[in-house]
Amino acid sequence: MAQMTYNRLGNSGLKVSELSFGSWVTFNSSLDTGLARDCMEAAWDAGVNFFDNAEAYAGGKSEEIMGRVFAETGWNREQYVVSTKLYWGIQDGPNTKNTLNRKYLLEGIDGSLRRLDLDHVDLVFCHRSDPETPMEEVCWAMHDMIDRGKAFYWGTSEWSAAEIGEALDVCERLGLRKPVMEQPQYHILERQKVDTDYLPLYERCGLGLTTWSPLASGLLTGKYNDGIPADSRAATEGYEWLADQLTDEAAIAKVRNLAPIAEELECSMAQLAIAWCAANPHVSTVITGASRVEQVVQNMGALDVIPKLDAAVMQRIDDAVA
Repeated sequence: MAQMTYNRLGNSGLKVSELSFGSWVTFNSSLDTGLARDCMEAAWDAGVNFFDNAEAYAGGKSEEIMGRVFAETGWNREQYVVSTKLYWGIQDGPNTKNTLNRKYLLEGIDGSLRRLDLDHVDLVFCHRSDPETPMEEVCWAMHDMIDRGKAFYWGTSEWSAAEIGEALDVCERLGLRKPVMEQPQYHILERQKVDTDYLPLYERCGLGLTTWSPLASGLLTGKYNDGIPADSRAATEGYEWLADQLTDEAAIAKVRNLAPIAEELECSMAQLAIAWCAANPHVSTVITGASRVEQVVQNMGALDVIPKLDAAVMQRIDDAVA
């Protein structure tokens, strides 16, 4: 397997592995700490140094599981990068759900640190934007969070370019710590924000990207070309919302068009999709997920595919999905 590359997170000095490991829908009640540890260790052995999480994942259990793994492995804290995200909340209440107010953010980070059993996270994201909280309040809270040593860098997730621009304006005007990264959905079939909307931000602030869903929830693996398998995520309770997306005939037709390209490159469809995301120079890291060690190993095989994606192959991919 090719060696892992470590990219600067946007314009910051922090370096993250070009492929990373995330726990969304993979660390929950069906995944025990032992299996989680096996998956994270497989990623670590492949060179992954960034582990992504969020308070809302599995209602806080995802952070607890990841925290136990960090404790059990005994990895040097200086060697790995860990994130959390705040917005959705895990408790009912007017100040604990779907908000970025100062009270919630500064108490929410404390909850995440308790669950992760860490003194700090390296990255903290505002998991969505909050039109009901003034941007100055959000920026001050994130600035203070970093000043207090609870996080080292802050960023956004699924914010619009205009919202990120407003946050930058506020931080520049008030002399606050600026957001340095964004976590958008990005894959072969979903490109608008990364390839178009954020273009001015790359030049303005060197915005770094930690992208998620490189496989479009599994669609780009080809496993849904003939319907939803009984053992797939979309067939499990709570993920019914995925069914429509994974049975879209137009999207499946595009996926089928990609199969010959993967075959010629001697890689899986999943590896092709992950490598395509990593090939974008604006992407600092591609977050991958897995609930089995075998999936981790296969995902890391994308490292061998990235060098094969020259301009001609990239054009063929574009043509295949029109």
